Amino acid sequence: MHNWFVLVLALGGAIAAPGADAQTAYSVSASVGDFHVAVSNYYQVPERDVIVVRERRIPDEELPVVFFIAQRAHVPPARIVDMRLRGSSWWDISVRYGLNADVYYVPVAVRTGPPYGRAYGHYKKPRKEWRTLVLTDADIVNLVELRFMSEHYHVPPERIIEMRERNVDFVSINRDVSGRRVARDRDDDDDQGENRDHGRGKKH
Repeated sequence: MHNWFVLVLALGGAIAAPGADAQTAYSVSASVGDFHVAVSNYYQVPERDVIVVRERRIPDEELPVVFFIAQRAHVPPARIVDMRLRGSSWWDISVRYGLNADVYYVPVAVRTGPPYGRAYGHYKKPRKEWRTLVLTDADIVNLVELRFMSEHYHVPPERIIEMRERNVDFVSINRDVSGRRVARDRDDDDDQGENRDHGRGKKH
């Protein structure tokens, strides 16, 4: 009984450990959703790392920003989280690691309104001139999510923009486009199966 009590205390201490220790221990009650799995897969980090960042009170929609900046700055995600929790804006953190606005640029073929209007519509500048821009937290979150969603699910960025302009949150967008990807992959598998069957039929 005593040994079990000690084990519980030790586990509780590991879960509650702040700072760097939080990178190696996470809450056993943390739930992993489809969005978190997608973030893990796209940024090629363990799911537990995504949950560790989330457990440190980084909102879901900002999780991709942590891993985006960390990868391009070549630093651990924990360092980015520490700076954010100390009050730094995403732009301040970007500048700290020499990242200009152009790293957030995603080419699009449509004129955009809110929330992308500030970055695309208001500035009306090509990528080479984005180095002069200063982005807000909302700009950075929207642009990082745009790249993540469109590249991970192989959907046109304009599709993501259209949903955001209708004020659809990113977790809901992830649910929508991931469902479309599953359906598309299923259709592709069916088409390949029909082609194989048709090919076998020709041989007879």
